[in-house]
Amino acid sequence: MKRAVLVLETGDIFEGVSIGSEGTTIGEVIFNTAMSGYQEILTDPSYKGQIVNMTYTQIGNYGLNDDDNESDRPWVEGFIVKEASAIHSNFRAKETLNEYLRRYSIVGISQIDTRRLTKLLRVKGSLKGGITTESDVDSLKKAIEEFQIVNRDLVQFVSTKEPYIFNEGLFRLGYEKKRTNRVVDNKRVVVLDFGTKKNILRYLVEVGFEVVVVSAYSSFEKVKSHNPDAIFLSNGPGDPRGIDEKWIAEYRKMLAEYPSFGICFGHQIIARSFGIDIYKMKFGHHGGNHPVKQIEKDRIFVTAQNHNYAANEKSLLEKGFKITYKNLNDGSVEGMKHTELPIMSVQFHPEASPGPHDAEGIFEEFAEMVKEFS
Repeated sequence: MKRAVLVLETGDIFEGVSIGSEGTTIGEVIFNTAMSGYQEILTDPSYKGQIVNMTYTQIGNYGLNDDDNESDRPWVEGFIVKEASAIHSNFRAKETLNEYLRRYSIVGISQIDTRRLTKLLRVKGSLKGGITTESDVDSLKKAIEEFQIVNRDLVQFVSTKEPYIFNEGLFRLGYEKKRTNRVVDNKRVVVLDFGTKKNILRYLVEVGFEVVVVSAYSSFEKVKSHNPDAIFLSNGPGDPRGIDEKWIAEYRKMLAEYPSFGICFGHQIIARSFGIDIYKMKFGHHGGNHPVKQIEKDRIFVTAQNHNYAANEKSLLEKGFKITYKNLNDGSVEGMKHTELPIMSVQFHPEASPGPHDAEGIFEEFAEMVKEFS
C-alpha cells in the first residue's frame, strides 16, 4: 500500500493510502452524500475540475460495469473515500474501483477521516486542494495556490466537438417496466452540450424526441440549421459566469425562438441569458438526498444534485420568471419558469441514475410544453 497525502488550501493535511493511479492532482474539493452511484459520479462531466470526497464509508463494493457510465470516461480530478472495497460483488461488474481508477489515470486516496474532511468543508466551504503520492507538501501547496476555478470556463474540456444524433433509450433490467410516456412524435430537440449526462439524453428519447447534440459553442444560426422544435441546455462543470458573453448572446436568441428546458448548468445559463445574477454557494449541493418543494402543487421531491452555483431569487423575479421549486435545506432556488415565454429549468437532476426518480416526470412536462408551443 503506497502512501498518499491530501492537502487543502487551508494547510490541513490528511495522510492515507493511494488508490487508482500514482501521481499528483489538483482541484476543488467537494463532498458528495450519495450512498450509491459512484460510477455515475465518476463519469459525470459536471465534476470536471473537482476532487470528490464520498461521505458514505464503503465505496466500490458492487464494482463498475459497462452500462452505468454517464459519459465515455471519468472526469473527476481526484477521488477520496474512507474505504475502497478490494473486491466487488455484482453480476454486471467488470472491474474493481481501484482497477478502474488506475485504467483512467485518476489519482485517489483512501483510509482518511472523511467525516472530519466533510465537517471542515461544511465550515470553510469548498476548498482548493490536491492529492499526491510523489510530490512534497510544500510544492503541492504552491500548485494549489496557483490553481483557479472561479470564473473559469471548464465547458471547453467536456463539450462535444461535432454534432451527433442520440437514440439510446433508458437502461432497464428484464423485470423493469417503462417509467415515462411517449408524449411527442417527430419533434426534434437540439441539446447544447455543456457536459451532458447520457441519462438526460435517454429521458429525452423516452418521451419521444429526436435528439441532436451540438457543441455548447454553437451559434443561433448553427442551431437553427438543425431545424429544432425545442432547445435543451445541459448540465456541465464549473462556473457559468466563465462562459463568454458572446455565447450568452447566442443562447438568448435561441431562448426567444424555441421552447427551452435547462438542467443544472443549463438552468444557470438560462438565468445568465436573461441578466439574472449568479452566485457561488458556500459548499454547494452534491448528493442523492436533497429535498425540494414543488411550489404550485405543494409536493416534496427527493432529488440528486451537483452544483456550486445558484440563481439569485430577487434577480430572477425581476427578470420575468417565477420560482417553481425551492430547496428545503437552505431555501435556494431549484427551478423557474418564464411568465410569458415557453422556458423552464431546474437546478436539480430529474434524470438521476441510479436515483432517486421522484422528479422524472419533468421530462414529460417539457415534452407537453413543446407540443403546445411548437
